[in-house]
Amino acid sequence: MYFEKAGKDNTEQTVAAVVEYAQKHNIKHVVVASKTGDTAEKLSGHQFKVICVTYHVGFYGPGQGSLTPERRKQLEDKGISVLTTTHLMAGLDRACRFKFSGVYPAEIIASALRMFGQGTKVCIEVASMALDAGLIPYGEDVVAVAGTGDGADTALLLTPAHSNYFFDTKVREIICKPRDFEHH
Repeated sequence: MYFEKAGKDNTEQTVAAVVEYAQKHNIKHVVVASKTGDTAEKLSGHQFKVICVTYHVGFYGPGQGSLTPERRKQLEDKGISVLTTTHLMAGLDRACRFKFSGVYPAEIIASALRMFGQGTKVCIEVASMALDAGLIPYGEDVVAVAGTGDGADTALLLTPAHSNYFFDTKVREIICKPRDFEHH
């Protein structure tokens, strides 16, 4: 499924496509990039385990996270695993860019993946982060869901690799993505 434009207006269709795909293909794990947990929550209550990957603490400013402790508990009470950790394609490379200027390998990889859309890059990133955290099993296909800004507009079937073997990641299928998007 291809959306004409990127953005949160595609969230409901993306969620429906993921649920239908996961049921048809017996997918056991869905990894969702979600700063508020709203998209992850929309995907809960099905036969698959939902893993919500949030922005790292400090993304919005020193000590600031995207989820309150109360919101995290609400999600966890619904059976959603919540991962808040350093972003795979940012971390120390971004710190070097901020401090010394220039471009560094993880950010080059991120920019190359953004040619397929912001959601595609984030799907690949959060699946690897969830694998590194031990929240999904190694060697199994998972569905990853992300978006361009708020909401969801991209879903991929992929077999993620651990970050130290990142280039072994296999993108198997595109379930949905926007055709038109801003490349940042």
